Amino acid sequence: MIDFKQLACLNRDELLENVVPFWLTHSQDERYGGYFTCLDRGGDVYDTDKFVWLQGRQVWLFSMLYNQVEKRPKWLECAVQGAEFLRKHGHDGNYNWYFSLTREGRPLVAPYNIFSYTFATMAFAQAALATGSDQYAEIAKRTFARILEKRDNPKGPWCKTVPGTRDLKDFALPMILCNMALEAEQMIDPALLDATIRDCIHQVMEVFYRGELGLIVENVAADGELSDSFEGRQINPGHTLEAM
Repeated sequence: MIDFKQLACLNRDELLENVVPFWLTHSQDERYGGYFTCLDRGGDVYDTDKFVWLQGRQVWLFSMLYNQVEKRPKWLECAVQGAEFLRKHGHDGNYNWYFSLTREGRPLVAPYNIFSYTFATMAFAQAALATGSDQYAEIAKRTFARILEKRDNPKGPWCKTVPGTRDLKDFALPMILCNMALEAEQMIDPALLDATIRDCIHQVMEVFYRGELGLIVENVAADGELSDSFEGRQINPGHTLEAM
């Protein structure tokens, strides 16, 4: 029999005694701000490019730890310096979030990936709770609105598929919207939040979950039917777990 209490203690100790101290010590860029994410096992940096979705995840992590685990000043300082780097360099001024940046914060890859937006929303929502910053809360709200504007065509002009041949919609966006909506719920209009969550539940349980297969598929045809294609046969257990 699995001892879940023992497993929970093991995971907590590994997170707080090994994983978090490693990133706190080795990942912060003390010169330009933000975080190095290309680290070897010893903590040495082997590449200095900064991926916006990973910057956002780290701001979220240290803000969440401060909010929910313990009010450690070093955790808050780590979150805030990363949030400031993203606030200054991560978007184009209209909250279109780039995919990657140079170490100094110059954009490398255009804002084609909606996950840069979603993790920025999560990051600034948690950072707003940790700091009480109205500015951070406003960034979370405005980015959330940009995501809803883009969700029918997330990649915009950078979509590589040819329209009209095999039009698909993927599970990744409703999956992450489930998480994001709850992370940012204190900054979002309750009616909009409720509508977003209801739509996500519909997408997860009535469109992408296929009872006849007993699993969630990663892509369906634009009309919601199964697609007999490589993409249509794809599954991602990680996305399934996150959505649930």
